[in-house]
Amino acid sequence: MSDDSSATITRDEILEIVRDRLADILEIDPSAIGEGQSFVDDLEADSLALIELVEALEEALSNRIADFRIDDEDLEDLKTVRDAVDYVHDRATS
Repeated sequence: MSDDSSATITRDEILEIVRDRLADILEIDPSAIGEGQSFVDDLEADSLALIELVEALEEALSNRIADFRIDDEDLEDLKTVRDAVDYVHDRATS
């Protein structure tokens, strides 16, 4: 039970983390990743890449957001970079 408000994370920071992790996984430049892009259609990420992204985000954010996890059933709703950023941001601010 931590009420340490200094551990908050901004939406821009989340976007940066998502971009960096996704760029590493897909071996592309982070600047080539836009919020409106679809993981599958635009970035050609397969299901394995998305699982790697989930694991990378959970690892990167676990020290910033208490008990941060992306639920398996929520994964199918994350179609775009924006979806992922919004999902993390909603979890971080709730």
